[in-house]
Amino acid sequence: MSMTTEQRITLHGFNNLTKSLSFNMYDICYTKTKEEREAYIAYIDQQYNADRLTSILKKVADIIGAHVLNIAKQDYEPQGASVTVLVSEGPIEQAPEESFEESPGPLPEGVVMHMNTSHITVHTYPEYHPDEGISTFRADIDVSTCGEISPLKALNYLIHSFDTDIMIIDYRVRGFTRDIYGHKLFIDHEISSIQNYIPPEVQDLYQMIDVNVYQENIFHTKCKLREFDLNNYLFGYTKDTLSKEEQLDIEKSVKWEMDEIFYGKNMVFA
Repeated sequence: MSMTTEQRITLHGFNNLTKSLSFNMYDICYTKTKEEREAYIAYIDQQYNADRLTSILKKVADIIGAHVLNIAKQDYEPQGASVTVLVSEGPIEQAPEESFEESPGPLPEGVVMHMNTSHITVHTYPEYHPDEGISTFRADIDVSTCGEISPLKALNYLIHSFDTDIMIIDYRVRGFTRDIYGHKLFIDHEISSIQNYIPPEVQDLYQMIDVNVYQENIFHTKCKLREFDLNNYLFGYTKDTLSKEEQLDIEKSVKWEMDEIFYGKNMVFA
């Protein structure tokens, strides 16, 4: 649905649309021994502790033009962390035109855009299989806004903030707002795909699948790295320390794990 400048400006009162971005990322690692698994989990917990995650979310708030009102953060035992940030609208009254463009957002540089009271959250889930040699790290980030700016403008920065093998991204616009004539607007910006908010150089790295329900303003994109280098999935050593047979077995196991996550189902390991 095409929105004119006049429709954006002449709303009746507050923009009541709720826009929610869910960014779900996975990092996969082959950890052969119990010691390797424990070392990987400790590494992930250190890299993505509550303080680091808080810094990431503060920059997300900067990108979408939000003031941070309150932060709740927690590191968990034995592993994992959570951060919740309550935010309020930025200091300007109207979002610039580029807020409505279906294009990647910035890697923050003091961008200020219009947004009303909402929240940003992140939860992490490091885990491993006790027998199969696979460890995974998952982070779930939700950016929920009310007002004109789409949280998709923070997606580019989020992608660059994590070492990501697989991304599962959901975006939904809910509710409605009205223009001064009482006409309902169920979305206030054009969007055909979440992919258009991902820079071309990042798109080139990933295999992508879209599942979109346009009439309901629901958008879903899954991304999996195209290129596979076994060295990126070994923790503490490189593939040249392994036999060819070991390399093939590990590569098969890691790719199988990635496919199950990407397609969202258990698969037969042939």
